Amino acid sequence: MTSLRTLRRHRTFFTTAARYALTEHVRNRFAVVLVALFIPVWTALAFFSVPDTRTRFRLRATGHLLAPHGNQLTEITGALNAVTLIIGFMMFAASFVNGRFDRRLALAGYPRTHLVLAKLISLTLISAAVAAYATALTCVFWKPQQPALLAAALFLAGITYGALGVAFGSLLRREVEGMFAIVMTSVIDLALQNPLYSSSSNGSVVRFLPSYGAMQAATGAGFSATPLPKYLAIQAGWFTATALTGLLAFHIRTRNSLNGPRPRITAQRTADTTPPTAPGPVPAPSGPPQQQDGPR
Repeated sequence: MTSLRTLRRHRTFFTTAARYALTEHVRNRFAVVLVALFIPVWTALAFFSVPDTRTRFRLRATGHLLAPHGNQLTEITGALNAVTLIIGFMMFAASFVNGRFDRRLALAGYPRTHLVLAKLISLTLISAAVAAYATALTCVFWKPQQPALLAAALFLAGITYGALGVAFGSLLRREVEGMFAIVMTSVIDLALQNPLYSSSSNGSVVRFLPSYGAMQAATGAGFSATPLPKYLAIQAGWFTATALTGLLAFHIRTRNSLNGPRPRITAQRTADTTPPTAPGPVPAPSGPPQQQDGPR
């Protein structure tokens, strides 16, 4: 009976935290507008503004020589850029804004494990929805050879940058710092991930960037029929690393609230709270009374 009550209590904690986490994302109207408008606009611009001239390059993931249309290749990079920026921004905003609230909950005794699981669930659901939306938009412009693999690559890239947004939201103290960090990380990462540059011998540094596995898998999904589970696993490893970093930052931030120093009682507070003592007898003057001058 006791174990059943404990299970129900933990379920209530988790469902409450998950509901509030999802509600916070839905209330972020700016992020909703970005999902609805930024992804189609950015992918459309990437597709229509680049010539459809075929470009030859060797994909690192398969070693095959590919010759896709330039606008299709650019559209994949644009979709990855849009997904990582939006999900990273959403998770950073939620972590940054709700940081004080999470610390208060932890200070009040709310289990931190349930708060972390709620963040992971909301990150997973949002990433899945945004990745499916971006894949559907890509299929409107052209037909990738492996749409499911493309959606999986976008999903893993999204949760990786979402976990990175949680880490930035827990570590950085100002909102502009976190936004700049997410934007610059995504732009530099995906700019160097362009297969036209990374396929050369001098592009080996891209293997150590966060979206390497997602870019290789997405490019292979668009122009090759070869399955690439290895590169999905590489991207999952990046997600694990960023998620552990974010969870560690969240743990340290809430632990500071739990183990913070107790307020010290100052002298002013002691004086204010000390009850007044009963007045004693008034001492008599020691000398003779001084005669006051009267009016003349």
